[in-house]
Amino acid sequence: MTTNNPSFNFSNLTDLEINSITKNNKIALTIEDCKRLQSEVLGREPTLAECVLWSIQGSEHCSYKSSRQFLSQFPTKADNVMVGVGEDAGIIEIARDNTGKKYGIVVSHESHNSPSQVVPYEGAATGIGGNVRDVNCMGAKVIGCSDSLRFGSITKAKSRWIHHGVVEGIAGYGNPIGVPNIGGDLYYDSGFEGACLVNIVTLGVVAEDEIIHSYAPDNAVGYDLILIGKPTDNSGFGGASFSSKVVDETEKEANKGAVQEPNAFLKRHILKANYELYKILKAGNWIDKVGFKDLGAGGIACASVELADGNGYGAELHLEKVIVGIQDLEPAVILCSETQERFMWAVPTELSHIILYHYNNTFDFAKVSSGAGASVVGKITAGDKSTKTGKASGQYMVYYKGEKIIDALAADITAGIKNDRQHIDPQKKFEEPEFEIVLNGVESTVKLNNSFNHKIKACYLEQIEKFTAVGEQEYLSDNFTSPKKLTFNQILLNILSHENVASRCPVYENFDKNIQGISVIEAGEADATVLQPFKYDNYPTEIRQIGLVFKQDNNPNYGKISAYWGGVNAVVECARNVAAVGGVSLGLSDCLNFGNPEKPDQMWDFVEGVRGVAEACKSFKQKNHPTDCLPVVSGNVSLYKESHGGGIPPSPIVSIVGKISDVKKVIKMSFTQSNSNIIMVGERKDECGGSVYYSLFDKLGANVPMPCVEEAVNQINAITDCIDFALINSCHDISDGGLATCLAEMSFRNNIGCNVFGHNCHSEPVSESYAEGKVNKSTSKKTKSNLPIDKFLFSQTGGFVLEVNDDKLDQVNEIFAKYHISVFNLGKTNCRGRIQIADVIDLDLQIAKERWTNGLREKL
Repeated sequence: MTTNNPSFNFSNLTDLEINSITKNNKIALTIEDCKRLQSEVLGREPTLAECVLWSIQGSEHCSYKSSRQFLSQFPTKADNVMVGVGEDAGIIEIARDNTGKKYGIVVSHESHNSPSQVVPYEGAATGIGGNVRDVNCMGAKVIGCSDSLRFGSITKAKSRWIHHGVVEGIAGYGNPIGVPNIGGDLYYDSGFEGACLVNIVTLGVVAEDEIIHSYAPDNAVGYDLILIGKPTDNSGFGGASFSSKVVDETEKEANKGAVQEPNAFLKRHILKANYELYKILKAGNWIDKVGFKDLGAGGIACASVELADGNGYGAELHLEKVIVGIQDLEPAVILCSETQERFMWAVPTELSHIILYHYNNTFDFAKVSSGAGASVVGKITAGDKSTKTGKASGQYMVYYKGEKIIDALAADITAGIKNDRQHIDPQKKFEEPEFEIVLNGVESTVKLNNSFNHKIKACYLEQIEKFTAVGEQEYLSDNFTSPKKLTFNQILLNILSHENVASRCPVYENFDKNIQGISVIEAGEADATVLQPFKYDNYPTEIRQIGLVFKQDNNPNYGKISAYWGGVNAVVECARNVAAVGGVSLGLSDCLNFGNPEKPDQMWDFVEGVRGVAEACKSFKQKNHPTDCLPVVSGNVSLYKESHGGGIPPSPIVSIVGKISDVKKVIKMSFTQSNSNIIMVGERKDECGGSVYYSLFDKLGANVPMPCVEEAVNQINAITDCIDFALINSCHDISDGGLATCLAEMSFRNNIGCNVFGHNCHSEPVSESYAEGKVNKSTSKKTKSNLPIDKFLFSQTGGFVLEVNDDKLDQVNEIFAKYHISVFNLGKTNCRGRIQIADVIDLDLQIAKERWTNGLREKL
């Protein structure tokens, strides 16, 4: 039989003819890539199947052809790294039992951005599905998912439509498979209107003697390759290459075919079957004699070639042995379709019948989903050839009904075609808006780059004395362009109701957050999520109280001003969130979302963003391993994300896994009692660039937060020491919306207000001597500062606000002094139901809470 698998002599074709071939066959290779594939890689005419394979396996999504040279900057090694980058997921040590046995947290970070822009429900659902497989195939029990979401302007109907579809897709898939959604973060910005972001992190837990690797083990020549799961169809064909190009809205319908179709109930059944098989393998001492891999980007092709090449082998596949759900599929589609709910094993032949019987009979896959099952589709072959780098490799050969359709060196396929992209600094210029504010009852003018004025009646002291509940209702208007006079009360209310600050409850209320019964702190209760992964009696008693702390973070507005500082801030802010509940950061995963690498200015953003993340990680010394920095153990690159012809806001989204030794010690963000001391960590600076405050006036600013990582680490270490010694009642990091927003958010859950001292308190260290960092229990004299009051209230310079009892102040002082960190006494909590800040804000707590609670819900 002759298949539809012609070969192409690109060297004899014009560029126009090559372009026609790639377009008609949906091959995501450039003209230059086609020529290089023929001349440099294969040394002969490539077949259609080979062109398809290279367009997928060689895409930005799979081979990182434009990005990998920059990813080498990341620190990836540390004493606590059990499995590092290069496999389907990384593993970070979090516990040891009394015998010295290690237990790890498995973490994988993936994106499903382009599919979610085109088909939001299916795109987000299959993003969860693929990421869960990445973690499960490492031999791990999957214990949680988290999502970072970026959508266009919330005023646009399409942005809201994508939002609803994505959230429903995450819930519609994640809830049925029995994996809790433990957190995430969310931003709306017009820069994402043409390219939303759906970044998924999945976590698992595994003991060191249960780890299964994503490659064939030593002495694996002759091993069977077994495909399990859903029957292969044409869904998701070309998904990886589709994700490595700019989404063309005019081809939306055509692009739908590149989005996979999820089956959550089959996935739940597969997970259960895998968990039981892991027990069988462990009992038979087979764990280190097999390889296991998720079928995600590139389907059968990528899974089989990576299983083989991961240890220097080749492979031979026979596609007619693949169970298909659609008849007469082209061999290239069978090979490269990204049909969901599939895995591939590399196992000794004597184990094959056990695995086949397990899936086909014991768990009867076909009964759960028509056509689902397990079948042997190929073998591992010898790595008897040497590559240019000296690495061993073998031939990767694919047959269909006796005809060879692919014959290439496995290492050449996984390497892809490297691109050295130009990256040129676009020399963007940013300016601070001009704000002139006069206090103490004098009417003032706010100038914003001379574009328009807002009159502000700043009669703060008089208003505080005369305020009534009726009067406060006048501050509920969002109309900043009216001639109506504006106060800081109104500014704070509008920040609290802003879509990038208001309660995320309308999102996370859709998700099952505690289906496994291990959640200690759920989304919305604190700055980070806390799980108790070893809670049950199948784990040693001595590790059951250990808590896993987790957080994702990135502020896209910082990246607009500086991709470098956007990367630095993502790492530092994420680590602050982990520390705010008592967690010590152990390791990091990232998803690098950037624009078109073929455009030098957008490639510059990528290079700078990576540099920012890398340098922050290198400067971040682990608390319990001071010779180690914060390692990057897994990640993903998502390029070609453009909106309105320009790159998306540079978005290196990071996630950090942390540890707390005893979950009983965790604290939350809400004030717990009245008359506690309110302590600020981190001096306020003129760093409103990218702030929510500036965005109220449609301004970006220039002064982006520029954290000193070493200082941030000292703050974090002092915080975690204080929590470990039970010296703090509550803790919240200062970030979006600044100090005023931080204080308000701490007041809402328990309805405990605050009274922060007069408007000059921002210059007053608690210590009598700033260098010594001594806590002063009483209100000391105020010192004059040049920092304007609005910057004090709304600057997004990083830091913390702590709630501390009088009898703990001395001990808190001693700890911060040890780390050479100054803290500031801002005032007291109160039970008067009011938020009073710096003589200029006096709000009824319930009114502020209502704005924060319903701000996002009303806009959606």
